[in-house]
This record gives sequence, C-alpha cells and structure tokens, in this order.
Amino acid sequence: MGKRIRVQRRGRGGFPYRASTHKRIAPVRYPSMTRQELENVVQGSIIELTHEPGRGTPFAALKLETGETWYTVVPEGVYEGQQIKIGGNAPIDIGNVLPIGKIPEGTLICNIELSPSDGGKLARASGAYATIVGHTPEGTIIRLPSGKTHYINDLCRATVGVIAGAGRVDKPFLKAGSKWHLMKAKGHTYRRTRGIAMIPAVHPFGSSKRGGHKETTVSRNAPPGQKVGLIAARKTGRGRKKVKV
Repeated sequence: MGKRIRVQRRGRGGFPYRASTHKRIAPVRYPSMTRQELENVVQGSIIELTHEPGRGTPFAALKLETGETWYTVVPEGVYEGQQIKIGGNAPIDIGNVLPIGKIPEGTLICNIELSPSDGGKLARASGAYATIVGHTPEGTIIRLPSGKTHYINDLCRATVGVIAGAGRVDKPFLKAGSKWHLMKAKGHTYRRTRGIAMIPAVHPFGSSKRGGHKETTVSRNAPPGQKVGLIAARKTGRGRKKVKV
C-alpha cells in the first residue's frame, strides 16, 4: 500500500514542512507614494540594520519624514543614521531610491520594481545588481544579473547600489546541521531523497529498474500522489543553441 509521498505530506501542512515565519520581521516593500511625492524628494534615515532569519541579505528599517517606517534590503556602503532620499529629484547616491527613468545609463541598481508600485521584485539577492543600459520611448532597458536585458516602465522605482552580502555563498557550511537550520528558516525540506532511489510503493519514480522508463512529465491537473517531476513542461531535455549558417 505504501505511504503518502513527500508532495502529499508537504501539502497537508504538517510541522516538518512549515517555515519559521514567526521569526520574520517584515516584508521588503517600497512605501506607497503619490505621483507628486514620487516627482519630488522625500527624506528618511536608516534607524536600524538587522538580520532576518532565512534572508541572505542584511535588513534595514527606514523612517521617513512623514512618520512612516518601512523595511528594505541593504546596498553595500550604507550605515545606521544615513540619510536616504526617495523621489525623482533625489541625487544618484548609494541607497537613494529613484524612478528608473531618472537614473542615468551605466548606473548599478538593485531592488527593482517590475511594474509601478509593486514594491520591488528584481535583483534582491546577496550581491545582486542590474545595470541601466539605455532609455527609450518604450521604457528603460536594464541588464539583469542573469545577463538578459529587459524593458522596465520609467515609473518603476529602484535603489542605487549593489545588494550587500556578496560572497556569502562562497563560504562552505562544513556541517550538515548548519545547512539544516538554514533550510528550516526558509521552509525547505532537507535532505531531499531522490524519487528514483525509493521503492515503487512510496514514489511514482521508485524502482530498481528505473521505473520502467516512466514519463517524468505530468499534467497540471494531476492529483498530489502523481504530480511529481516536470509539471506541465513545454519541452524536456537540455536546451541547445541553434547554429546560424
């Protein structure tokens, strides 16, 4: 008969699969601002630099002159008590937040909004940054950490600088316990056993005969006991570049 596979147990929401969200401080989001505030300058200051479990980058609390407090990831070079300016007329200094259409070409930016007022979505990991490539009538072209270029609305906000914590992943964990605590804070399961290493009773891929070469692509609407592997995959295998003749 077997037991419920990991996907089913995780979906049930048992204790081993829950993230330690009670230790979280706050979500990282830009403050909501009117168009007039975005065109001018709103001043604030960094009142605290701290750490949030499960987040690889330093964490900062900023207080605006309007009395609002918000939290953000920290670029390299900022410090407690530093004055931060938000708005279209803010200077191009590290830590300041400007609409991406007001930032000159070649500037390194981070914590970029994908659409206006969504709070920031891109380049927020340790050491991540994007580069302003150029301004066009369709929007601003940026080069993402992956190397790809993307058009962004000129009203989207971004922080000047590079996210702190670069090189964090270069240091080895050395102990399995350290890695386990990190994964626990993120809500990930550790360690993960390969499905093909199991017996057929406990996983669809399990078998010493490689599962009879069972297909690894499943429907989006497959039940939890079957929904493992490549879910609703458009194609499988390694992508190959086409050679132009």
